[in-house]
Amino acid sequence: MQKVYYFYNLCFHPAELWAKDLSGRAVDASNSDNYPPHNGWLGFHAISRKGKNTAVPYKLNLQPGAISRRGWVGQETNLTNLRINMKTRTVKVGRNDPCPCGSGLKYKKCCLSASMTPNRDIEALYSKKYGIRLKKERDIEAIRKAGSLVLETLDLVESKIRPGLVTEEINTLVHEFTIKNGATPAPLNYRDFPKSVCVSANEVICHGIPGNRVLSNGDIVNIDVTSILNGYYADANKTFFVGTPDADATKIVSIARECLKRAMSIIKPGNTLGDIGWTIQTYAEAQGCSVVREFVGHGVGFDFHEAPQIPHFGNRGAGITLIPGMVFTVEPMINFGNKDLRILDDNWTAVTKDGSLSAQFEQTVLVTEDGYESLTPYEL
Repeated sequence: MQKVYYFYNLCFHPAELWAKDLSGRAVDASNSDNYPPHNGWLGFHAISRKGKNTAVPYKLNLQPGAISRRGWVGQETNLTNLRINMKTRTVKVGRNDPCPCGSGLKYKKCCLSASMTPNRDIEALYSKKYGIRLKKERDIEAIRKAGSLVLETLDLVESKIRPGLVTEEINTLVHEFTIKNGATPAPLNYRDFPKSVCVSANEVICHGIPGNRVLSNGDIVNIDVTSILNGYYADANKTFFVGTPDADATKIVSIARECLKRAMSIIKPGNTLGDIGWTIQTYAEAQGCSVVREFVGHGVGFDFHEAPQIPHFGNRGAGITLIPGMVFTVEPMINFGNKDLRILDDNWTAVTKDGSLSAQFEQTVLVTEDGYESLTPYEL
């Protein structure tokens, strides 16, 4: 639904919201005695085009600190082409809409642009509130180099995948190649994980421990590689076919790949973690598959697992807002059958409860000024 709303004499502040209704009476819209709570979002008092006083507080999807002015804007601000969800009362301001601060500039040239700069205030806010450590250019370049090694490792393993391959051989291959290139395999001894790579075949969702399992024709197998190079981490995985796959194997691998592709396409400043999860869940479930809940993506770079967590399910517009400098993995685990799982006696290996196939693809992603960059890029 698209409507035009006029916003009269608004004053926005991260901790409070004031608005004037049609009679000119100042109303504290951040006070739950006057309106429902805003759940931490900036809100506003909206007057419809027909002049009816709607007195509805909507959620305004802006970056923290995007508008921090006191005093009345002093003029009417007309925002067009808004995406309005009447069920959740959520409004998203378009990049080319007039800025709601009343400057007369486009949103992308005013408060959006200002809020997208990872300055000290934003860094401090995200660090204190969410535990997120933004990456600077030198960090990004170092993660990118680690990512290149991860991709080389995956390419090497792919060249050796065949029926009859023992998963322990994959571990040896990954370990020796990583060490040879001056890096460290992050999984080894991480919380007592005994190997240098995760190898997850067929019904194994993730965290498969390499051993004496022999790959057979028609299997699918996920190889999850994380390398530490010069103190920086990069993480990626792919699901491969072993020999000739059947229709079910082909379908689940295709859907898992497409889930990651779609999720990455919507990563940009101003979107949220909920947008990522919603995109994955909506697509996977529309194909008759399910999304694993217990395991999620995560921040990465300075450490193996950092804030924030990246759920692969959720609600559009929910969760932390993406800003430049965030680096995290997106790694949806998609089951052919039910989403439920169980953990084997080794306390690591997660398998589908119904025995159905599971597939996964993962990349390490950087949020840039106008979108995203994969730091472990491969074709999807």
